Formats: sequence, structure tokens, C-alpha cells
Amino acid sequence: FNANSENSSKDLSTRLFESINVDQFEAYLMSKENDIFDPVKEEFDESLMNKPLSEFWINSSHNTYLTGDQLTSWSSVEMYTKALYQGSRCLELDCWDGDKRLPIVKHGHTLTSEITFHAVIEVVKEFLNGNPTCSPIILSLENHCSIPCQEAMARCMIEIFEDSLYIPQKESLDGPMPRADTLKGKVILKGKRLPQSEDHIYPDSDADSNDLVSVDSKSSPSKVASVQVCPELSAITYFSTFALKSFKESVDAQAMYMHSVKETQVEAYARDNDLMNDWMVYNRSHMTRVYPKGTRIDSSNYKPILAWYTGSQLVALNLQIPDSDTRLNDGRFRENGRCGYVLKPRSMNTGDVSTLQPLNMYVKVLCGSCLPKPYGKNSGERIDPYVNVRLVDVAASSGKDITTDHKTNYVNNNGFNPVWTQSEAFKFEVHTPDVAILQLTVEDKDYDKDDFIASSSVPVSCIRQGYRSVQLYDKQNTRSGPFAFASLLIEVTIESRQDA
Repeated sequence: FNANSENSSKDLSTRLFESINVDQFEAYLMSKENDIFDPVKEEFDESLMNKPLSEFWINSSHNTYLTGDQLTSWSSVEMYTKALYQGSRCLELDCWDGDKRLPIVKHGHTLTSEITFHAVIEVVKEFLNGNPTCSPIILSLENHCSIPCQEAMARCMIEIFEDSLYIPQKESLDGPMPRADTLKGKVILKGKRLPQSEDHIYPDSDADSNDLVSVDSKSSPSKVASVQVCPELSAITYFSTFALKSFKESVDAQAMYMHSVKETQVEAYARDNDLMNDWMVYNRSHMTRVYPKGTRIDSSNYKPILAWYTGSQLVALNLQIPDSDTRLNDGRFRENGRCGYVLKPRSMNTGDVSTLQPLNMYVKVLCGSCLPKPYGKNSGERIDPYVNVRLVDVAASSGKDITTDHKTNYVNNNGFNPVWTQSEAFKFEVHTPDVAILQLTVEDKDYDKDDFIASSSVPVSCIRQGYRSVQLYDKQNTRSGPFAFASLLIEVTIESRQDA
């Protein structure tokens, strides 16, 4: 820029605007560069990783091996590869005795198929070979195996993972939670550990597990578990679940001890303010895994927003079933380079709520571009698209999740460049901006059931205001093929709510 030029008196932004034509400006409006998701927060930030694991939300999968429902679907090692490449960093293995005393992975007492434990460990190692500096991977072992099979599990992981396996030493067991950046490219085991002493016997509380005892325990028969613990497997396990009596007691336990909590328990705990506050304090230094209730045999999901609000780190979902709840999970972990680790809000990690302030958010849907047919089909009738604008939030006063929906009108026979005639912006009251997520879903209006087209979920804390594009994703959370250019143009305004 030459200050002595004839254009020196013109405002820089004005001259930049003059340098592009209308078509270029329109292209910019719908482009990724103008996306509603803050690009700074979407990028991976190495400086955020120098915190203990307990200070992160960690992308987590439930019954990772299943391809479908919980009763009759196939199990596949490919589901572990898929989950890892989608950003999951906590994977579940339900371990049982197989033929010749070799461990297998399957959903016990059902008609689902089985896969070998060895094959699962191999595909995780293969991922690590291609991604040696990835964020830490937690393997959640639900152990139903005999001692010989547990010994085989330990040998298998030690031989295949080699230096990638995090083996806790006494000082790390007695010390604080390890930092995420010190565990890059490492596998951490969650399961059952032998008590370190008679003063530290914590019963296991996983969904299908019983009390924890040593192989050579001299405990009374009433304390002997149906599944015992192999010393070799215990020695390489860091996280150990234990029974919940009260969070006030649990917070004094060593950092390696954690809780597993069913989704229905989350709802119950959230209704008790004192219990909820104790849980939040516990989650600042310890881990909690939340998992779906057993009656979800169709592999449906619960809304993860309330579990995130409690500060729980491992909020496990049935990621094999794409639905609105897994799309919330996709939006949450789009942050920080999709590495599977998102630093929890400062208010959760420190207890400082002085900066928390409810907001009003106004969203006006203007138009769309290149919206494909359902499932990206090449043929079929033209779509009649409309947009469902949803805010998923938590009301701190009641301890309940809140879902607020607004819908645009539908546009007849136009998926290429639909324009919606929305006279006023949709208003949303945001109670917990650090946790709330805005979800925009395009659907095709039909006579019976409306068809899903594409969607995008954006944490309120990552939203950029103004006229913004919304990059849309298919059911598998990808933007390939017919979905490569699918987008919306919306207007977003956010203001503080002083009277809240």
C-alpha cells in the first residue's frame, strides 16, 4: 500500500470491497472462510493440551464394536478404525472368554457376533502407527474374562502396543492426573485394578461388573467377585472404576479412581443441587464416564448436553447410529482440530462462575445453496427444503436439559438456491453459553415422514455473529460428494441478557 497514491484517502475496507464483483462476494458469503464456526477455535491448539485429562471433554464411544442394534447386529473391528478416524478417543471393549481360552469382544448374552480381542488391539496399533502424535486413546475394558484370558489380554497389549502403552508407576498412581500432552500417541487402560492396600479397596461400578477382589484374596465369601482380577492386567491399567457412595467421599480418592454413571443417574443427580455441586467439584480432579441405559436396544442415544454440563469427561454415545444426538457430539468435538479433546470451560475446571452470563441469540435463515437430495441420491423428485433451528441447552436452576425448536417455511421444488421468507429472527434464550449448542438441520418436506438432508451443530461459544455461512454435513458427518458445497446463509446476533 502506497500512502502517496491517489487511493490513499480511501478506506481500506472500501477498496477491498471494490476489488471483487457481486458473484465473488456471493461466493465468499457461502464459503468456509465465512463459516459460523470460529476458525480459531476449529484449529488444533497445542497450548491447550498441557492440562490434566480431567479438564477435558473427551470424544467417547459406547459398545464401539457394534455395527447396529444391541441384540442382533454384527460386531466389526472396522468400527474401531472408523471411530478413531472420526475423532473418538475413548473406545469400549466388552471382553469375554473365547475358544482355546483366547479373549473375544462381543455384547454378552445377546445374539450379536464376536470378534477377537487381538484383532481390535491390532487396528488400534495400526492407527497409532499412522498417527504417532495423536491425543491419548483410552480403552475402556469391561472385563468378564477368566484369569487365563486376562493374562492373554495383558500379553497381547504389551506385545502389540509396545512403547505406545501407558504403564502406570507407583508415583503416577499416587500423584495427580497425568497431562494430555505427556501422553501423545499413548494408550491408557480403564478397567479393574487390584487394591494397592487394604485401605484402598474400591468396588467396581461398571454396568455389568461386580465387586473388585484380588485373585488370591482372603476376603470373606460375601466379598468375592464372580470376575477376579489378573495381576498382569491390573499392572498395566490406570483408570479403575469404584462404587459411588458420595462425591464428597470420592473426591479424596486417588486421581486414578473414577466413576461410571448411567444416563438415568445423571438426570436424577442433576435434580439435587447439592449433589450436582459435589459432582462438579469431583469432576475437576477425577474422571466420570456416562453411558446409555440398557434398554436402548436399538442403539439410540441420550442427549449428551446434561452430562457435559456436570463436567463429566467421557460421555459415551452409540456412534454407530447417526442421529441428532451424535450430531451434537460431532459439533462439540469439531473444536480443537477434531483431535477428540476439548478443554472444558474455565467455570467447570476452576469453579469460577463470575464470567457466566445468560444470552439472547437471534437467528434468521436467509437462503441455501447446493442442497442435495436425501442420502445424496442422483435421481428422484426435487426437494422441498426447510430448516429446523434448534438450541440444546441446560437450565442450571432446574438441572434439566432444554431443547428449543423453530422451523422455517418450506420452499417448493428447489434445493439448488432456496430462499426462505422469514420476517423475524428466531429468538433463543441461552442459559449456559459455555455448554449450549446450536443445531441447524435441513429436511425435505414430504407427505408422510420428512427426510433428513444435512445438518450442522455449533457450540454457542464457537459462534461468529453477523451474516455467516453454515457448512452442512451428511449423516456420517462428512462433506464429500453431493454434500461438498451444501450450505446455508444465516444472520446471527448475540447479546447479553441483563435481566436474566
